[in-house]
Formats: sequence, C-alpha cells, structure tokens
Amino acid sequence: MDSGFDSKFWQDRRVLVTGGTGLVGGWVIKRLLQAEADVVCLVRDWTPQSELVRSGDINRVTIARGDICDQACLERVLGEFEIETVINLAAQTIVGIANRNPGSTFEANVGGTWKLLEACRRSPAVKQIVMASSDKAYGAAKVLPYTEETPLAGMHPYDVSKSCGDLISQTYAHSYGLPVCITRCGNFYGGGDLNWNRILPGTIRSVLRGQQPVIRSDGSFIRDYFYVEDGAAAYMHLAEQMALKPELAGEAFNLSTEIQVSVLELVQRILQVMGSTLEPVVLGEASNEIKHQYLDAEKARRMLNWQPLYNLDEGLNRTIEWYKNYIQSTANHASHASVDHAAAAA
Repeated sequence: MDSGFDSKFWQDRRVLVTGGTGLVGGWVIKRLLQAEADVVCLVRDWTPQSELVRSGDINRVTIARGDICDQACLERVLGEFEIETVINLAAQTIVGIANRNPGSTFEANVGGTWKLLEACRRSPAVKQIVMASSDKAYGAAKVLPYTEETPLAGMHPYDVSKSCGDLISQTYAHSYGLPVCITRCGNFYGGGDLNWNRILPGTIRSVLRGQQPVIRSDGSFIRDYFYVEDGAAAYMHLAEQMALKPELAGEAFNLSTEIQVSVLELVQRILQVMGSTLEPVVLGEASNEIKHQYLDAEKARRMLNWQPLYNLDEGLNRTIEWYKNYIQSTANHASHASVDHAAAAA
C-alpha cells in the first residue's frame, strides 16, 4: 500500500537527512533511495543496529561525519554537497533522558535547530527544509484535539525543547524568508526502534521471549500513535508540496491517524494480535509526561492533500513482523557465533 512519490522531483536530488540512524530517519532514507535521490546523511555516532546500517542502505548514501550542533560542519556539508532539500530528524527523543539530563536535550533540540537553520540561511542552494517537531510541543493543552492553532506551551524538559525548536523554525521562515515547514507528529512506532524502554518494541520483545510486558506508567496515558512508514511518506510529500507552493513556508502541519489509544489498550492490542495470554506488569513510575494527547490533521488533508497510508492494525502487523524477523536473525547470528567460537577453541 503506497501513495507513491514524484519520481521527477526526487531523481538525483541532493537531500540532506539528519538523524538518519534514528527510527524515522532509516525509513525516510529507504524511501528516498527508492525515489533515486542523492542522499547525504549527517551521522554523529556509529549505531550498528540501526535500520540504516542493518539494511545496508548506509552503503548507498554519502556519510558526512558531524554533529547537528556544529554550525561550521553544517555549512560545509550544505555547501560542498550542494544540498537542495533538508529533512531534519536529528533530536534527543527520549523523555526520561530529557528529565535526567536536560542540557543535552536542549543542546540538540534547540541549539541544533537554530544552527541548522542558520547554516541553511547561508546556503543559497537550499530550497526546502522540513523540520520535525512533535505533538509534545503543544504541552498539556486543555482542549483536544490539538490543532495547529493550539499554543505551543511545553512545561517539562522534552516538551519545552520541542516548543522552542518549533518556534525557532517559524522565526526563520517569517523573519528571513527561509523555505521551512514544520511537522508535528504523534508517537512514532515501527520496525527499527531498538529502544526497548519504549512500549511497542519492549512489549513485542517480551511476548516473543514469553515474558510479561512491562508498562512503566499506570497505563492510562493516551497517545496518538503514528506508523513510521507513514511519517517517511509524509515528509517527502511535504517537500514536494513546498516546491509547488512556496507560500507554505512557515506553516506547521499535524500528521496523524487521529486515533486515541491508552498505553494499556495498545499493549492489550499487541498481545491479541500476537495470540498471547500474558498479562502486563504495570509499574506506575512515569513522571513529567502529558496525560492525554491527540492531533487534528484536517489542515494537512486540506492544504497538502495528504492522508495516512496505514491504519493502526496494519501498522502494528507490519511492526510485529519486523521484530519477529529481527529477533530471529539476531538469535541465528548469536548461534552461529557460538558455534564458530567453539570450533576455534577446539
């Protein structure tokens, strides 16, 4: 199931993707390669288990070593590779890490945003910039669902970092005429997320191991879950629309399947799909998290002619299948390594 992309737009187009070793970045790059784009990936840390590396896609892109917070590096990459389209996915994305170490989160999510935009402002070849914000930028709004008119009012470290980065992106569009659009998505899920503390990968792995899944909150938090392949398609669609409609610069778009699912309901849904009778362990330990979030995507439907490609059940099925294959291949690799070690010892 795929709405396709504009092959003429992407073929040989020089695209910079930041955050390429992350969950969303791996799938964006996979789709850009299908479209025959000329992809440059800014990579800070070597992440061998990332989808970018495991799939072999890393061998089909240009790797620029550097940090999103290094403005001189960003200017060099944009200039030397003559980048036309930027898709910025680099961020510190874990709420718990932001609570424990807000400095690194602010540096990446706020400092990295303005430094990248400033580098783009000095790079005349850049024609489209897609900046990934988040529904967390809205904070705990009293009126739901969030629309793009909902004030950006984060209160906790991660939420504030996204509010600030979002506003900075708007500043560069409105004050400097930079061709920037902002996406605000719900909680991404999909194959390739190896942060086992997150509810989807952690639950699926537990079930495959025959262990009870663990819910660190009380299970009542309600979220808007968004499948990662939908996100990849949406980012590319937005860049295409920006080329057709320059007046979109400065606009923010909610991207969502517009569903509301509690953490406990999601876990139970996974257990049902996987045919498991295991009962989750509910810890009730989460802090500094928003209780209830979901997005209104009417603006994206109206202005971008956008719609999601997958519903929740389809996304879950594809995600579970990915993890089954991943865990099986990991087990096979460990088994072969053990045999090889034993043979060497003999």
